[in-house]
Amino acid sequence: MQHSSPFRLDLWLQDRALRGLIRLLLWLPYRVRVPLCGWMMAQLIAPLAGYRRRVRKNLARVMPDLPPDEVRRLCRAVPDNVGRTIIELYSGAEFVAVARKTPPRGPGLAALDAAHRANRPVILVTGHFGNYDASRAALLGRGFRVGGLYRPMKNHWFNDHYVAAISRIGTPLFARGKRGLAGMVRFLRGGGMLGMVIDQHMRRGTRLRFFGHDALTALSAAELALKYDALLVPTYAIRQPDGLSFDIVVEAPIPQDTPEAMTQALNDSLEVLVRDHMDQWFWIHRRWKAPPL
Repeated sequence: MQHSSPFRLDLWLQDRALRGLIRLLLWLPYRVRVPLCGWMMAQLIAPLAGYRRRVRKNLARVMPDLPPDEVRRLCRAVPDNVGRTIIELYSGAEFVAVARKTPPRGPGLAALDAAHRANRPVILVTGHFGNYDASRAALLGRGFRVGGLYRPMKNHWFNDHYVAAISRIGTPLFARGKRGLAGMVRFLRGGGMLGMVIDQHMRRGTRLRFFGHDALTALSAAELALKYDALLVPTYAIRQPDGLSFDIVVEAPIPQDTPEAMTQALNDSLEVLVRDHMDQWFWIHRRWKAPPL
């Protein structure tokens, strides 16, 4: 793919290193490569990249009373889950088979079945939790038409093969912004289910609460649901104790309200889940960057 942005040697070298590591890992059996990538991220990459420091900083902000032993555990366990997620997304059919092994469950599943029969659009919302693409893979396996909205990465070399990788999990995919807007709207109007991840800091987002602190959050999922009369449904893939399989949960649809109230309900839904599985959320994100009032 051609790109108009100027050449940056640091990003190109970063991409070459990541490509080489991913290729090496993909030579290994799935049950070996996934935990190995988790270990490498936790023990080798996280200390160099400052991920442990960021995990500590985020936990100190929102859960200052967390016991020190638990903080130390999360500084290792969170990057481990991130590493597992990355190599799973590059594992194509092997990852899809694992994600579809256990049928989805939850109070929202009947609503998805009904929407599918009625050709009614659905906005599926998840967070950077467990493996955020396992729900999409599992619901595609159930016969639903599930597309994905993704946020293009700053490193366009890495972005190109990342998008190719997640395309092997399922299509269609739509880039956030003007480039993917027209296709995304057609997909929703045709009764598709659009998967979105909304738990990252958005500079132009709305100040909502997450773990008791202000977090700038995009209202786009709720706004799309209201505009196209789509169901707004939280769904999550909870990594199981074996480190490989998932429990795919589909929660009840969020009732229609203001975009702010609906998005706060999504934040609250994710927070409940994260509190139950602290090591599965991406605490390495700079989630709380809202400027003071």
